[in-house]
Amino acid sequence: MKIGLFVPCYVDALYPEVGVSTLKLLRSLGLDVEYPERQTCCGQPMGNAGFEKMAVPLAKKYDELFRSYDYVVAPSASCAAYVRCFHPQLLGGKDKVCEAAGKTVDLVEFLHDILKVESLPAYFPHKVSVHNSCHGVRELGLSSPSERNIPRFNKIIDLLRLVEGIEVVEPERPDECCGFGGMFSVEEPAVSARMGLDKVRRHMATGAEYITGPDSSCLMHMQGVAEKQGLDIKFIHVAQILTSTR
Repeated sequence: MKIGLFVPCYVDALYPEVGVSTLKLLRSLGLDVEYPERQTCCGQPMGNAGFEKMAVPLAKKYDELFRSYDYVVAPSASCAAYVRCFHPQLLGGKDKVCEAAGKTVDLVEFLHDILKVESLPAYFPHKVSVHNSCHGVRELGLSSPSERNIPRFNKIIDLLRLVEGIEVVEPERPDECCGFGGMFSVEEPAVSARMGLDKVRRHMATGAEYITGPDSSCLMHMQGVAEKQGLDIKFIHVAQILTSTR
């Protein structure tokens, strides 16, 4: 199995340790992983802002760069969801082949659904509250959406429970948006900040030391809100927990 690692631009620029942890984790599982250095943004910021034509060249480059891999793994639910859900229509719709999009998965999906990982040599002796990002819940199915009458599940929690020493909790209203929403946080900053504060307070009410999730963008937004308000809570991507050791 040949894996292409896609590291979103904001992860590369602001949280490179998340990309490093993802690569380390995949290789520890015996996988052949490559990081194509010519990769760029997937086009999500332009697409979400209504400038889809500007995202087309990026979608084309993504497909050219990653189509030869068996899977493309990204430590970002939102970017993986954008590629899989929107690249095909950007590149011509259902009658056109968009090979890389169909092979693109979030890290949690890949570990849980494809590799079906049942054990990890990870150790993280802390209480952690899980943040279920909107893209992960409603586009990738990483956890069950509360508005649907279906049995509850959470693939993030399933993986975290493989970690020795961890205590995993969820906040009240576990799949409510944190307020980031990409361009939403730029266009409606006051609403976005209040949603973020409400979300952080619900996470803190669990008694957790850390907030984790599959999206550094959501964690970044909540971390900014927490630091501005002087709230004592730490943030960590799920990939970093899954690679933590004694």
